Amino acid sequence: MTPVRYGIIGCGMMGQEHLRNIALIPEARVVAIFEPDADMRAAAGALAPGARLVDSLEAVVTDGQVNCLLIASPNHLHLDQMEQIAALRPLPVLVEKPLFTDPGAGARVAALVASYPAPVWVAMEYRYMPPVAHLIAQAQAATGGVRMLTIREHRFPFLEKVGDWNRFNRNTGGTLVEKCCHFFDLMRLVAGADPVRVMASGGQAVNHLDEAYDGAVPDIWDNAYVIVDFANGLRAMLELCMFAEGARYQEEISAVGPVGKIECLVPGPGRFWPAHLGAPPVPRVIVSPRDPKGPHELEVPVDPALLAAGDHNGSTFYQHRGFADVVMGLRAPEVSLLDGWWAVAMGMAAQTSARTGQSVALSALPEAGPARQ
Repeated sequence: MTPVRYGIIGCGMMGQEHLRNIALIPEARVVAIFEPDADMRAAAGALAPGARLVDSLEAVVTDGQVNCLLIASPNHLHLDQMEQIAALRPLPVLVEKPLFTDPGAGARVAALVASYPAPVWVAMEYRYMPPVAHLIAQAQAATGGVRMLTIREHRFPFLEKVGDWNRFNRNTGGTLVEKCCHFFDLMRLVAGADPVRVMASGGQAVNHLDEAYDGAVPDIWDNAYVIVDFANGLRAMLELCMFAEGARYQEEISAVGPVGKIECLVPGPGRFWPAHLGAPPVPRVIVSPRDPKGPHELEVPVDPALLAAGDHNGSTFYQHRGFADVVMGLRAPEVSLLDGWWAVAMGMAAQTSARTGQSVALSALPEAGPARQ
C-alpha cells in the first residue's frame, strides 16, 4: 500500500487543523512544510516535529519523499500555487477553498481542469460534517425529491489571520466566496444540477468597522441573503449572519419535498461554547414526514477526538481519510476542480447581484468566468 507523505503549503490556523487531522490517519505523515510566517511556522513544527520546515513552495513540491500536497495558504494564492505545482511536479493535491478569487480567472481554471494530470480534491469540509453528511445521504428519500433547500449560518465574525489578509475582499474574494462557497457547493450537491440564476442582498453592517490596517477599513461583508435557482427547478436559499455567535446552533439546513422535510442542526466550534452552560450541543438530524405527521429526531454525535482536532465537527478528518485513499489509488476525488469552480462562480455571482441589485445568470465553465446579465 502506498504511504501518504504530505507536503504542506501554508500552515496558519487552518493548516494547523489539517496537521492535527493528518496525524490521526495511520498511513499518513507530513514530510515538508512551507510557511513564511515565523510564528505559524514554529507552531506547525511543534505539531509535526518530523517534518522539514523549508523556505519555498518549490522545495516542498520537488522533495522526493513528498507524494501529495496540501495547499492551505491565503485564498488569493491558491490558483497561482496550483499553476506552479503543475509546472514543477503535478502531484495529487488537496487545495483549500476557495479555488480562486479573481473573477477573470475562468480561463486559467479551465486550463487546469483540462490538463492537470494528477487527482485534485478541493477542500469542501462542510460536506463531511456527520450531521450534514447524514442529511445529504437521506435527503432524497426523506423528501421524495428535494424542491426547496435552505441553509442558515449564524456564527462568529471572521477570526484574526496572519497579516489580517481576511479583512479585505481583494484577498478573500469576498465573504460570499470565502465563507459561502461551502454552502453553494452543498446546494449544487443536493440539487444534483447546476445553478442557472443567483439573486442576493448583502453587506457590512456590524463587524470590523472600527478596525483599520495601513489606513484602510476592512470591506468584508458580514451578512447576506442569497437565492439560487437550479436547472432542475430546485430553489435554494442561504441566510448568513456573522454577528450571531450567541446561537445554540451555527448551521441549520433544511431540505423539503413532496413527501417530507429533513433538517440538521450543527453547533459551532466547541472551544467557543461558554463553559458555564455545560456541555456543548450535540448535532441533530430531524426527519418530518407529511403522512403520517410526526418528526423523528436523531442525535449525530461526533467523535471527541475529531472535535479536539479542529473547528469543523470532524469533517477535516473525513476529508483527509478520503484524500489519503485517493493518493493510495483506491478512489477518485469526491470534490473536483470543476466543483471548486462552480462554488466560487456562485459566490461571485451572489456578490455581483448584491452590489448591483440585479439577478445574475450562470452558464457552464467558460473561458472568462460566469456569464452575467
